[in-house]
Amino acid sequence: MIYPIVAYGDPVLRVKAKEIEQDHPKLDDILSNMWETMYGANGVGLAAPQVGLPIRIFLVDTDPFADDPDLSPEEQEKLTGFKKVFINARMIEETGDEWAFNEGCLSIPDIREDVFRQDTITIEYYDQNFKKHRETYDGIAARVIQHEYDHIEGILFTDKLSALKKRLIKGKLANISKGKINIEYRMRFPQAKKKR
Repeated sequence: MIYPIVAYGDPVLRVKAKEIEQDHPKLDDILSNMWETMYGANGVGLAAPQVGLPIRIFLVDTDPFADDPDLSPEEQEKLTGFKKVFINARMIEETGDEWAFNEGCLSIPDIREDVFRQDTITIEYYDQNFKKHRETYDGIAARVIQHEYDHIEGILFTDKLSALKKRLIKGKLANISKGKINIEYRMRFPQAKKKR
């Protein structure tokens, strides 16, 4: 089942998501539906708050980046088949030089901006079988994880922009929250209320 993706302006995107237990109701269905939703919207990552669930789950699949001719063969290889579920993730460390990468978000369609993030992360999380992992990633894989991790912390990539950039996109963000946007996937808009 494809969930509608929650649009910018919905309070669920600003909530610090809650941890879940291994016996969380319908967890397998939630994960299956999140994958279907993400692929249906051509995303490379999706966090539970983006489908209205304030729980600490996100998924990533960096395969679409693997064909980027601007990347080194080593980076392409790292991104090929990189598909993971992160449950109750906790960022341990972010290190290295900050670098800019043009980011977008399924909850904020048609806005892409350069965001600076550190190159290397160490993260602790449970996979879909509730096996615990502590792993270190760098480059684009780290970038996608950082972006999705921010979602479960109630942070959006637009929060990381300069005051000037925020002013420049303010009108676009307002239109997204009102549903004044053309997109090819289902969304749920906070201010698109029906008239009485």
